[in-house]
Amino acid sequence: GATNTTAVGIIPANSQIVDVILNVTTVSNDGGAATVKIGHAGDDDEYLPATSVKGSPATTRGTIGADGTDIGTSDQTVNAIYTAANGNGNAGAATVTILYIQNNNLA
Repeated sequence: GATNTTAVGIIPANSQIVDVILNVTTVSNDGGAATVKIGHAGDDDEYLPATSVKGSPATTRGTIGADGTDIGTSDQTVNAIYTAANGNGNAGAATVTILYIQNNNLA
């Protein structure tokens, strides 16, 4: 249905993100465009820019920015943001997987 933000998980401080995976298992049936982007409060598409979830079910790997791999000294909540053009859909499903190495501070 409507645009929504979902907390995917919390990455511990001093970790290094090595991969982000969006696996769409049921495509969105919104009447308009529908996308998912993955990031955090400071940069909502740091790990995956807005990616269509309207086509065939698919797996998409993130494009982590150089500054995004280092979590830093504070835990970081990773969010998936679903944006629906019309907000009239009632189907769609996806999973987000974040792979990280704990205690691998890059700073």
